[in-house]
Amino acid sequence: MTGKLEKNIRIHTVSLGCPKNRVDTERLLGALGRAVVPVDTVAEADLALINTCGFIQPATEESISVILDTVRQAAEAGAKRPLVCVAGCLVSRYGRDLKDGLPEVDLWLDTTEIDLWPAMAREALDVRTEEGLPRNLSTAPAYAYLKVSEGCSHNCRFCTIPSIRGPHKSWPVEFLLDEAKQLADQVPEIVVVGQDSTAYGSDLDDGQDLDALVRRLSRIPSLEWLRIMYLYPAGLTESLLGLLRDTGRPFLPYFDIPLQHAHPDVLSSMGRPFARNPEKVVERVRAFFPEAALRTTFIVGYPGETEAHFRTLMDFVRATRFHHLGVFPYWAEEGTPAAAMDNQVPDAVKLERRDALMALQAEISAEIMEAYVGETLDVLIERESDEWPGLYVGRAWFQAPDVDGVTYVGAPPDTRLEPGAIVPVEIEKADTYDLSGLV
Repeated sequence: MTGKLEKNIRIHTVSLGCPKNRVDTERLLGALGRAVVPVDTVAEADLALINTCGFIQPATEESISVILDTVRQAAEAGAKRPLVCVAGCLVSRYGRDLKDGLPEVDLWLDTTEIDLWPAMAREALDVRTEEGLPRNLSTAPAYAYLKVSEGCSHNCRFCTIPSIRGPHKSWPVEFLLDEAKQLADQVPEIVVVGQDSTAYGSDLDDGQDLDALVRRLSRIPSLEWLRIMYLYPAGLTESLLGLLRDTGRPFLPYFDIPLQHAHPDVLSSMGRPFARNPEKVVERVRAFFPEAALRTTFIVGYPGETEAHFRTLMDFVRATRFHHLGVFPYWAEEGTPAAAMDNQVPDAVKLERRDALMALQAEISAEIMEAYVGETLDVLIERESDEWPGLYVGRAWFQAPDVDGVTYVGAPPDTRLEPGAIVPVEIEKADTYDLSGLV
């Protein structure tokens, strides 16, 4: 099938779940070339693409809802009905059942065939496309994600990722470096993501690892901020921390460390790759970076978690004072060892613990934000606010995109701040998670 050479391919996309999914979407759109024209509605599109998440039950439910809504809108388009394409983790996890239940979907893209996605999309559209691009960015013109690996080789007993995405697989350094250079020509900040970023290179034969990747990324002249997410505790060695300290800018001393719990009994039951005292990880990071901004995530209500275990977690959060913290009630996911464990915690208890931990974090966050009042911080502008002219939304170095708070920036009437600019802002006000200031 050769297909016709298409000048414009109108594509409506919805990318659900994590930033890694967003990168998959952007790489697919980039591979389809300059012919791709993003459109806002399903009715305008030649192809309606939903990249799904199937990690936990709420994400699965959201993905199903979006698919059904897209199928309905496509049918309402009548003779101009677009092709409906469903991709991503939900397809990998429930592919056969989905295909049987949703015959209206024209194309299914499984993550195990991710290298074939562009060819499969071209065949479904019956088009040939001109030379592709590395990425077709969908983020604000201030940052882009760089996904350095696929899958995960850890055996956490609550997690579905290895069964959905397969074992850890690193993208080659040269591929990532080429992509990063092109991204840095478009945006000032690159955010490195992977299921476990510290495992990068562990499967490569050329000896390249995260140390080598960071060294090479940091030499990109146009790159101003480099942020690394998903740093597993066991991978934060003194060697890596020393390298990051010596690298300096563009590396930001922002550490996203998914600890998941603080009690060793719970961590051991979870099968975490680092099941000892998490205080040691925090101490190690702060020994190299006293000014570090720490982010983490915790699971509450894991099978067997007692009130004493939860109090240990609360005490740990109170003592550590994370800049940012996410809390998730445990979900018993089908096919995971944890789902078959005894001593499942009642849902009401899970929600009570989540609310208590988030209330504690809100107090800590408010105190941390208040300490920035009176300081002048460099803020990366993302967009102009929809609320009123002269107000902009940006982020300071300790605020990661999509997951943390923001900094609102006021500018004089005769001053326009361009998205992607980094400007000095005098902080005048702090809320629980956000800051406000003036240029």
